[in-house]
Amino acid sequence: MKIEELKSLIHKGENKTLEFKERFKDEILKTISAFANSSGGTLLVGVKDNGEICGITLKDKAYQDIISKVLNRTGITPEFEKVEVDDGVVLAITVKKSQIPIAFDGRYYKRVGNTTRVMNFDELKQFFQRDLRFERLNDRDFSFEEIDSETVYRFITRANNNGRLTVLNKNSAIEEIFSQLSLMENGRINNAAMLLFGKNPQRYFDTARVRILHLKDNITIIGDKWASGNLFNQYFDTEEAIKSYINVRYEIKGMERTDIWDYPLEAIREAVANALLHRDYFKPVTTQIKVFDDKIWFFNPGSLSEDWTIKRLLGLHSSEPRNPIMFNIFYLAGLVESVGSGMGRILSSLKAQKLPEPEFEVNHNAFMMVFRKNLINQEKLKKAGLNKRQVKAVEFLMENEKINNSDYRVLNECSRNTATNDLRELVENGILIKNGDKGSAIFYTIAHNAQ
Repeated sequence: MKIEELKSLIHKGENKTLEFKERFKDEILKTISAFANSSGGTLLVGVKDNGEICGITLKDKAYQDIISKVLNRTGITPEFEKVEVDDGVVLAITVKKSQIPIAFDGRYYKRVGNTTRVMNFDELKQFFQRDLRFERLNDRDFSFEEIDSETVYRFITRANNNGRLTVLNKNSAIEEIFSQLSLMENGRINNAAMLLFGKNPQRYFDTARVRILHLKDNITIIGDKWASGNLFNQYFDTEEAIKSYINVRYEIKGMERTDIWDYPLEAIREAVANALLHRDYFKPVTTQIKVFDDKIWFFNPGSLSEDWTIKRLLGLHSSEPRNPIMFNIFYLAGLVESVGSGMGRILSSLKAQKLPEPEFEVNHNAFMMVFRKNLINQEKLKKAGLNKRQVKAVEFLMENEKINNSDYRVLNECSRNTATNDLRELVENGILIKNGDKGSAIFYTIAHNAQ
């Protein structure tokens, strides 16, 4: 590393993968453990917290002692590089992400932003399990008599018909099918095969099912259904249960009738597939879906994978399923795609039906997504006594984030006073929320209780 490269690196400032230390002390070993247990990173020894290069004196024996201490007390050997500076050297210690957990003095550390923290019990348990794929385990003595051959061959027919699987067909033996599709480990049926094709997977995995509730409010249940059996049954039964709790209307175009559901079925199917294929089956918690009059709430055990954020999930990304074997089977069956486009299809289908984007909540143990119904329509607005201009403005906000006085005047070809009065009435009726301080900074958004 040249001095120019070092300065460029320092200019980025401390972050999740970069930390500065004035001197080499034992606490550095905590950071090395954290880097190895997170996304990797670089330690610069001889740099102050504010980014000022102070350098250190590093003779050969001291250098070798540091290398030995890191190896002996963490069990790993990072890359060490000395960069010559005016006041000695800066020691760059680059740590790669480890495939096994790395401890220092019996504790396991992780990076949170630009800080190093000790993992708590739940985090440590999750960390040890993250590379232990539930779907590949075969510690139970499953038999082929417990496999539903009808589901297996229905899957083969679907996969053959859509051209995604041609090396196997309905004449293939189930053992051959399982062997070809990674549904066996060392000649034994694995968890993925039992969940996908078992006659009664809940015999072994009692929480591996879906509860679909219809609620009037947060405590009043007016419908309660369970989707059990193998994952194909759960997928189709969950969709039918949700459909039984929501409304559908019909539009006649020419000689054809089109069903218009409260929410696009494509979005519902993607959400159900995500719940089944991305859930953490190590967690003994049931997947839940709650259908209210104005929203659908999807709850799934298992957070986003490490380094994933909602922003990344909603953007352009590759497919990185938690359970790739089960995901691949659903892909071959034509029920999902393998290009990381599922969330994009949810967004586009909701937008096409002029529904709000989904809302998300993520914590260490769960992933939650909410579809909201757009309860605002012309009939409702007319009942509220709104004029055509105001209705037009609300429809504009169904596709746009906000509107201001100028937008309103252009949209309706009206005067400033008319726009001001109309917008004030919309706020008074609880349909819009006024944002901003004054003048041109003021804008309006849809009120949550109006959706």
